[in-house]
Amino acid sequence: MQWTQRTRTVVATAVGMGALWLGGAPAAVADDGRGSVVADDGPGEVHLLLNGAFGNRPGELIDIDVRGVPDRDGVTVTSPVFRHRVRLAPYGHGHDGRGHHARPAITMGVAPGTYPLTVHAGGRVVAEDRVEVTAPRPPEFRVSAPDDVLRPGERLGLSFDDLRPGATGDSFTALSPAFRSKVRLTHDPRGRHWNNPRMFTALVALPLDVKDGTYKVTLTGPDGSRVQERPLVVRAARPGDSDYVGKVRGPAFFATAGRPGAARAHGHKAEAGGTVNVLWRDASPDPGEDERLTATSPAFESPVPLTRDDSKAGDGAGPRYFGPARVRPGLQSGRYPVTVISHHGRVKRTGHLLVTGAAPAASAGPGGPDRALLIAGAGAGAGGAALAAWAGVRVLRHRSRGPEAAGTAAVGEREPQV
Repeated sequence: MQWTQRTRTVVATAVGMGALWLGGAPAAVADDGRGSVVADDGPGEVHLLLNGAFGNRPGELIDIDVRGVPDRDGVTVTSPVFRHRVRLAPYGHGHDGRGHHARPAITMGVAPGTYPLTVHAGGRVVAEDRVEVTAPRPPEFRVSAPDDVLRPGERLGLSFDDLRPGATGDSFTALSPAFRSKVRLTHDPRGRHWNNPRMFTALVALPLDVKDGTYKVTLTGPDGSRVQERPLVVRAARPGDSDYVGKVRGPAFFATAGRPGAARAHGHKAEAGGTVNVLWRDASPDPGEDERLTATSPAFESPVPLTRDDSKAGDGAGPRYFGPARVRPGLQSGRYPVTVISHHGRVKRTGHLLVTGAAPAASAGPGGPDRALLIAGAGAGAGGAALAAWAGVRVLRHRSRGPEAAGTAAVGEREPQV
């Protein structure tokens, strides 16, 4: 299954409407570090960008973008991979510069090979490139990743690659005893697989109470007929697994105008009637805990939902969660426990918050820390999104399956730490 499309940019230095680049290395280009080639803008240059120039199958789309041609209506592309000449549409409103764009599909019957692609404008050739075509493949239904074991509550990706001659239907359905209900797979033309018009995908979360076992996942077509089946292995975390109790730190506390990095598990003071942020860290949270972690305390007006930190400052480290807690007004000064329970009750940690006198009238509200401060405080931390929604039908988690190292303690054995 093709997950990544390579992009190639060709620069043709134009004389009037002609092109001087007819093969060889592009002129004035620089690598952008992502496997693409980006051309320097300059007067009299025609930029041809092919997103999908490599490894296409018959039926896949090629994104063609031509910039620097003044002709608004007469830009076309010809290639043996297309059944007809392709007319490019001029950029609409909201785009800078002169440009034309189209997404034609490679003809289904094209044999594997490398084919020329030519851009025409004003009756002349203004740019040329090549398109690589690979052999077609049979339809493929995928559930998660091969030999992967899923936890109850975990999300998994479903995909059906149905790129073949004569394929029909705009949605498919997956059924399994492991799912609460039927799951509909659809094609998203704006998604990751825009280039494959016959790629159908879905995300589904396993129920938290699903039992250990191997389940059958059946894909059915629009008419309800069976298409393909795949196995799905589910097993809850057990003692000795690295994610059985995770690697938690907290709860800790920081001020509403502060940063999570300044949080303290001991000695933090908050005023009665004021607001304090509760921080929790776990390098291997249970599936689904992003939506159900809370902090409770007799000092709080109500339980506090802890939300995963998706700011730039949260990148490059184990998952962290925080939420603003409103301290009860009129509360007596003292040391109050704050408790977080995770991993289906297997982990229970308690920190202590020092409550002082009543907060002044201008006290900050319960809006949480300034996200701009979190982003500004990221520094040179390693990048990487805190959670991918979808990563080419890979399961959304990061953890080891091996036994936990000797440092994992039983529930409640260690003092909260940050």
